[in-house]
Amino acid sequence: MSAEPPSSARIAPPESLGSSAVELTRKLIRFDTVNPPGNELPLQEFLLEMLESAGFECDLLESEPTRANLVARLPGNEPGKNLAFLAHVDTVKADTSDWQHDPWGGDLIDGVVWGRGAIDMKGQVSCEVSAAIALAEAGWRPPSGDLKLILTCDEETSGTRGAIWLCREHPELVQADYIVNEGGGDYFELDGQRFYGICHSEKGLMRFKVRSRGSAGHASQPAISENALIKLAPLITRFTEQPPPEPSRDGLAFLSAVRGSEVSPDEVAVEVERMRASDQRLVDYLVGPMLGITMSPTMVSASEKANVIPAAAEVFIDCRIPPECGEREARERAEALLGEGDYEIEFVEAVPGNSSEPESPLRDAIAEWIDEVDPGARVAPIATPFFSDSNAFRKAFPDSFVYGFFPRRDQGLFDAAPLMHAADERAMVSDLELAAEFFFDLPQRLMQPD
Repeated sequence: MSAEPPSSARIAPPESLGSSAVELTRKLIRFDTVNPPGNELPLQEFLLEMLESAGFECDLLESEPTRANLVARLPGNEPGKNLAFLAHVDTVKADTSDWQHDPWGGDLIDGVVWGRGAIDMKGQVSCEVSAAIALAEAGWRPPSGDLKLILTCDEETSGTRGAIWLCREHPELVQADYIVNEGGGDYFELDGQRFYGICHSEKGLMRFKVRSRGSAGHASQPAISENALIKLAPLITRFTEQPPPEPSRDGLAFLSAVRGSEVSPDEVAVEVERMRASDQRLVDYLVGPMLGITMSPTMVSASEKANVIPAAAEVFIDCRIPPECGEREARERAEALLGEGDYEIEFVEAVPGNSSEPESPLRDAIAEWIDEVDPGARVAPIATPFFSDSNAFRKAFPDSFVYGFFPRRDQGLFDAAPLMHAADERAMVSDLELAAEFFFDLPQRLMQPD
């Protein structure tokens, strides 16, 4: 270990940092943490040994047998605002027959790491852990506040054994003023300008069923019954359309950031068309979901027997809403899409959206770093149409700034997003190296005495 530098001095990352993050990513991919069942304990014990050896104070917390969370803490020299790196270690399943390479092999081929979790999100776990260990082994300690790593289980199902459980049962261990999680950092371009998204908001759920009713009968005599499924069919097709774009808070913030000047509600349609003309994918991936409520039919149910005409049929609608919206707004948009008709709407699941204020010292630190490593690039606030462990932390610590950011300079948004939960998930070595440097730099840049 090198001599301890002055706590306020910025130190450069070791040359081995990038390769350490890459190799750790490969090792973590080889742990099978498919959830369910999860079985995150062996992986967390492996990381625990690494972090304790580097000087971190660690707590291994099992919400259930084999369902382990790991909280590591590098104490600061004096009290102050805490910074936490948040990540989950579980993954979704993978069908080996669909992959070009073994999803559990962690293969390194032509500058690319292949495997389940390379993007979502063992790659980020590895970069956070490698950077934190490198800082500690260089003798760096936070001048103010504590640096924490919060590595959760169970994110891919509900988070009830992971982030939700931690925030409820051990809030004193996981509290942080600044938290960096997944959800942002992929670059995109518009009119020649390069942007990196900082995720400060996540949409909520307002799922519902649309039900039609008829009369039952024997399937061999269709003329004497009223088939509820046939009545439902045209209602399903109406969800081919989506509610029109609306000036949601997050959508306006995003459009204003990429234009470089404030966008008014009356200008939304014009800005969306400008973006569509530049790259349709920007609308499909980013601004479309941010601008209001989306509705997608996902499941249909009707008769339970092949020879019975159903008296009732229903379609399940996955509805995503901005944080400022609720059931009333969702019902109004659904009825506008469906029009007049003989149907019922029943709301069955509600999870409010969540957000952090988009302006903060954490946002400024990220923007400063981006300006240094990619001169001319800018950051933009984004919202995701899905939610993550950030949801639990924003609810538990409403005054904290919880952002999603994992920088990728070579594997852009339209390359990385389709690989999440899909076959052939893979991460570029160059981006893992870049992200490790970010996590090494951020604590030094942000954790200074007030």
